[in-house]
Amino acid sequence: MTSTALSGDRIFLRGLTAECIIGFIDWERRVKQTVVVDLELPVDCARAAASDEVADTVDYKRVAKRVLAFIEGSEFKLVETLAQRLALLLLEEFGLEWVRLSLNKPGAIRNSRDVGVVIERRRADLAASR
Repeated sequence: MTSTALSGDRIFLRGLTAECIIGFIDWERRVKQTVVVDLELPVDCARAAASDEVADTVDYKRVAKRVLAFIEGSEFKLVETLAQRLALLLLEEFGLEWVRLSLNKPGAIRNSRDVGVVIERRRADLAASR
């Protein structure tokens, strides 16, 4: 078991905003819409604090750039699909043990602030997806 699994340390990134083609209604396939992502990623804060080096933590700037690039280049019908693919990408590219993310579309439903999904994925989910 990793020390992050024992400690529960995590990095969070909230309110990351990107635009993409998302939705299954005809007009949604033609117009980019805003999606908002919140992430939680495991990190060993004690190790990073001891060294004070970014190499000993998750570089959240790199994560944010990768998330934005992936979302902005995507064209999915469902937020569920976008969330799943994004979670698997983060697990693989950043060597994470787990990821928790929420993804929402502001204003997608009349009389609500937003609608979306919250998912958690682990390395085993990455292996199962292949």
